[in-house]
Amino acid sequence: MRDIAKEVYEKMKIGAAAWIRPVPVKGDTLESFQSAHDGAKALADEGLIKIVKIQRQDDGLIDAIRIQRLS
Repeated sequence: MRDIAKEVYEKMKIGAAAWIRPVPVKGDTLESFQSAHDGAKALADEGLIKIVKIQRQDDGLIDAIRIQRLS
């Protein structure tokens, strides 16, 4: 399983913000995307990013995460 949060983080410049979303072409599904939140939390716990916003669907599944790179 790919770490979407880390992939987005590595492409960002310090201070930049980005949305993390599932990419169906790369095999992501909404269900598999839920692990991206765990990856983002791990990066936030390390002080590398700040989770700005978590966007959820009506059924509670996360469909987008807004992050800002801190270092």
